[in-house]
Amino acid sequence: MTDDRVRTTSERRRFLQLAGLSAGAATAALGGFGISPALAGEVAGRSGKPLKAAFSNAGLQATWCAQGKRAAEYWGKLYNVEVTWFDGELSAPKQRAAIDNMASQKWDFVAIQAFGIGTLTAPVNKMIDAGIPVIDMDTLIAPLAGINVHSFISPDNEFMGASVTQSLVDAMNGTGNIVMTQGALGHTGAQGRARGFESVVKKFPNIKVLDTQPADWDVTKVARIWETLLNKYPKIDAAYFHNDDMALAAYNVMKAHNRTGILIGGCDAMPPALAAVQDGRMHATVRNPSCRIHGGAIIAGVAAVVSGEKTGTGGIPKNIVADGPVVTKDNAPGMMWMEDHFLI
Repeated sequence: MTDDRVRTTSERRRFLQLAGLSAGAATAALGGFGISPALAGEVAGRSGKPLKAAFSNAGLQATWCAQGKRAAEYWGKLYNVEVTWFDGELSAPKQRAAIDNMASQKWDFVAIQAFGIGTLTAPVNKMIDAGIPVIDMDTLIAPLAGINVHSFISPDNEFMGASVTQSLVDAMNGTGNIVMTQGALGHTGAQGRARGFESVVKKFPNIKVLDTQPADWDVTKVARIWETLLNKYPKIDAAYFHNDDMALAAYNVMKAHNRTGILIGGCDAMPPALAAVQDGRMHATVRNPSCRIHGGAIIAGVAAVVSGEKTGTGGIPKNIVADGPVVTKDNAPGMMWMEDHFLI
């Protein structure tokens, strides 16, 4: 390792130790290590005074959303942000009521994952009009051309749907029966995953799609759907689920029916799914980087408030793709470590 790389690594490690200090104290301390004041200010990055941020995602019943909350709170502590949570409860009306409440209060910035597109536009516009930076996470609040969010941080949902479906189809040797169990139909992430699934299966005339019902991310609804499917279809070769929670809920039903030969693919690469890929209960999953999206929203909000970072050229892009890999037995342990430290 070169001297420069050693020094940079050491500086970053020391920054984490200094994260509990005020911005001014951290900058001074970093300067004491021979780091220029400009670099010290950039690295220290956190607010000198506590910031208040409001967050909401689709529903904390979903493990992806619960992990996102923990990530936002973790990065909030590093950047001196007090995070207040407004749970969407996997319900568009309940999330709308929560965001109406959010919009009645004053925040330094807010970050929202909408349960359904177009359901939160009015209260979000109220906050934007009040000068509050709004970071859109994972799924569109409204089409970007029609709402002035600070930035939209999301995965490539079509890639996720296509990559896992391709893995399943390859394992099926391009022939057989497959099911897709969708998330909420109004969720733009679910829409993208469905497009990814369809883009793959249409290339294989010997693949038959038996069912594409939505389960709205609800594991109880998944169990009901799969009880019916397993009784209706004696031969199901593979199943693609829009998230891992639904995939593992369906696996339990399959196990009860002695149908564990069905290849299962999911999305999100949550820790229970990583374990399932490693022990063979699931064939594949793909990472929707909850920690990167929620932590990125903290950093985007702090930059907007503390340094006045704007949207567009020279600032934050309007649309940021947060990437995540397909998970295999080979990379699952590393993915678990990264998630444990809220890095992806």
